[in-house]
Amino acid sequence: MTAILTGDIINSKDHKASKWLPLLKQALSKYGPEPLTWEIYRGDSFQLETTPEEALEAALYIKAHLKQIRHLDVRVGIGLGEKDYVAEKITESNGTAFVRSGECFDGLKKQTLALHSNNEAFDTTMNLILQLATLTMDNWLPATAKIVCTAMENPEANQKEIATLLDKSQSTISEALIRAGFDEVQKMIHFYRTQLAQL
Repeated sequence: MTAILTGDIINSKDHKASKWLPLLKQALSKYGPEPLTWEIYRGDSFQLETTPEEALEAALYIKAHLKQIRHLDVRVGIGLGEKDYVAEKITESNGTAFVRSGECFDGLKKQTLALHSNNEAFDTTMNLILQLATLTMDNWLPATAKIVCTAMENPEANQKEIATLLDKSQSTISEALIRAGFDEVQKMIHFYRTQLAQL
């Protein structure tokens, strides 16, 4: 089983690509090489392959990167399934994971994040949780997103160490992570992985 993330940038036309494209590429390149693992197409759309275990965290990591620019956001549809055809470019590969990711992405209306697998009960539970989580995550301000991003890049670091990395006070880091709902986000990722392991 593999995971395919299909996404696009919300409000990309309001900002020069030179401002947000490096952030998107930086986030995507964490998961492998271009264009085998990820590709940006149609200007502001992208596709990424990860392991199913990494998929949700990857979507949130991309979101934290892009939300460092005010009024930017990302829409992502996660598809879990098989990869039947492997091409040199991820956008030319195929399989149920790709189909589900595309369908999931096309079904996003006001939602910014959802997933689709072959298990309806899992999808229903996770998508309800994601709807609630995005009420907070969609409102991350740039400074908060930067701190979330740094915390995700340094999972072993404590708040004092994150504060040193960002040259901020520990209280600023603590308040930002509380505002971001970061502890709850981490619990959600853990819940996703435990439920995924039971599929």
